[in-house]
Parts: sequence; structure tokens; C-alpha cells
Amino acid sequence: MAPKSPSHVGWQHFDHDADVGVRGVGITRAEAFEQAALALTSIVTQIESVEARQRIEISAENSDPELLFVEWLDALIFEMATRKMLFSRYKVDIQADRLSASVWGEPVDVERHQPAVEIKGATLTELKVEEQDDGQWLAQCVVDV
Repeated sequence: MAPKSPSHVGWQHFDHDADVGVRGVGITRAEAFEQAALALTSIVTQIESVEARQRIEISAENSDPELLFVEWLDALIFEMATRKMLFSRYKVDIQADRLSASVWGEPVDVERHQPAVEIKGATLTELKVEEQDDGQWLAQCVVDV
């Protein structure tokens, strides 16, 4: 079996009415979750403006991979809101139905980060977590802004 090519690893947004879709693609499911988290941050600000100064630990658990993804994004959104932080670096580990992650970021600096919107939560709309035909993993959903 040929090694999986990282050529499609990354993140993107997709339009959905008044909300925004986030999509992550990676060689593993964990990497797809990390990439989707970058897409989440980039809705609020330019990722390059966020320094990875402070580490936060996040965990989530769900036997359904799609609902685990929603819980992951909601946990990030909760941390962003309650800590008044933005994150720019993510390291996700998924073992069976448990996700544990380290995320790095810094407190919001309104002048430097110029936050565009506040994300309210992840939705079940366009929700998909699956291994693609090329072996890459896709994780996506629409987030309420």
C-alpha cells in the first residue's frame, strides 16, 4: 500500500446561508480535526496574528465520530469565549471514542486581532467525518456565527 500523500491536507470555509462552514482535511482523523480548528479560528481573525503563547488542554468523548467532532469544536468555542482567547496551534489525539488535545493561543488583543465575529456554536448542518477514497480524512460542519 502506497503511503498517503499530504498534498490535500488543509482547511477551508464553505458558504452556508448566514453561517459559515468549516472543513478540515488530513492524513488522519485527528489531523482533519486540527485543520478544521484552524478554519474555526480563521473565521474570527487572521491565524498568523495569533501567537501560540499559552497551552490549554481539552477533552471530549463520544462514540459517534461526527458528534465527537461537534463536541471538539464546541469545546474550542467554549474556551475561546470563557478565556477570551484565540488559538493558532492544535495537537489532537483520538483513541477510540475519546479525544484529548493541547491547544495553544493567547488572550484576544482587539487592536491586533481585530475579531470579525463571535462564533456561537457548531451545528449538525453539513456534518461529515469520513475517510475519503484517496485515504484522506474529511471533517466538516456549519458553525453558527
